[in-house]
Amino acid sequence: MRFDSISKVEELLKSQGYLPSKEIATVVYLAAILEKPVLIEGPAGTGKTELAKSVAHMVTMELIRLQCYEGLDEAKALYEWNYRKQLLRIQAKDADAKEQWNVLSEDIFSEEYLLERPLLRALRTPSQCVLLIDEVDRLEVEAEALLLEVLSDFQVSIPELGTVTSKQIPLVFLTSNGTRDLSEALKRRCLYLFLDYPDVDREREIIESKVSGLNDVLADQIAKYVSKLRDMDLKKRPSISESLDWAMSLVEMGVGTLDRDTTMATLNILLKYRSDIDSVKSVLESGRMVFD
Repeated sequence: MRFDSISKVEELLKSQGYLPSKEIATVVYLAAILEKPVLIEGPAGTGKTELAKSVAHMVTMELIRLQCYEGLDEAKALYEWNYRKQLLRIQAKDADAKEQWNVLSEDIFSEEYLLERPLLRALRTPSQCVLLIDEVDRLEVEAEALLLEVLSDFQVSIPELGTVTSKQIPLVFLTSNGTRDLSEALKRRCLYLFLDYPDVDREREIIESKVSGLNDVLADQIAKYVSKLRDMDLKKRPSISESLDWAMSLVEMGVGTLDRDTTMATLNILLKYRSDIDSVKSVLESGRMVFD
C-alpha cells in the first residue's frame, strides 16, 4: 500500500473524522512506503488506537487487533492447536487399531486443527491488512521476543508445520501508554510517533468536528476548561473521548455557555475518581477557575 503524498494521507484521515497533524500524516505515509511498523506512545486517551482504526477504514483494509495484557502468551497471540478436536481424532484412532500412529500424528498437526490468533492471522491473510498491537507496554518483557520475530521478517516458526512467511506486509501499529520502557530491539524496528494531549485550538477543532449543535462559545470554553484540568495534579486526566462525551452531554442538556454550577454537576463525565472530583470542586468553589 502506497499513498500519493503526505497531503493525501491528511485528506484521507480527515475523511474518517480523524484530524491529523503534519507529523502524524508524515509517519503514516512513510510507514506505508518503508513497510515499517509504527510505535505510537503517549498518555491514555490521546487517539493512538483511533489512528490505527482510521487508517484501516480509509484504505478499506481489515483491522486485526491484538490486545496485550500481562500474561499474554504465544497461544493467545500467535496460534494454538485445537486440543478437543485432536482428542476426538485420537479416540477415533483407538477404534481402528490398524491405523499407524505416525500417520495419525501428521493428521492431527495439520491445518485442520490449527487455531489462528491475531499475529498468525495477520501474516496469513491474502490481502494486506492493518495489524494493531494495542498497549504493548502491558506485555511482560519476555513476550516481546515473540513480536521481534514477526516484526523483523514477518514470519513465524511453527514446529509442526515449518516457517510461515507473510503473504503480504501488513501495516502495523503498536500503541503504548508508557507504563514501562520497551526494549531497544523493538523500538529499533519501528518508526516512532508520540501523541500528547492536544492544545486548546486543536481540541476545539476536534470537538467542533465531532459534536453537532455546538456553538462556538461553548466549544471554546470546553477546550480551555479541559486544558486547565489536565494541568492539575489529578489521578487521571480527561482524555479526548471524555471531553467529547462532555460536549455531547452539554448539548443534550441545552447548555449554551459554561458556568460553575453546570460544571460541578457534570464533572463525573470528565473525571473518574472521587478524589479528582473533590479536588476540582474545591477549586471551583474557591473561584480560582474562571470560564473565560
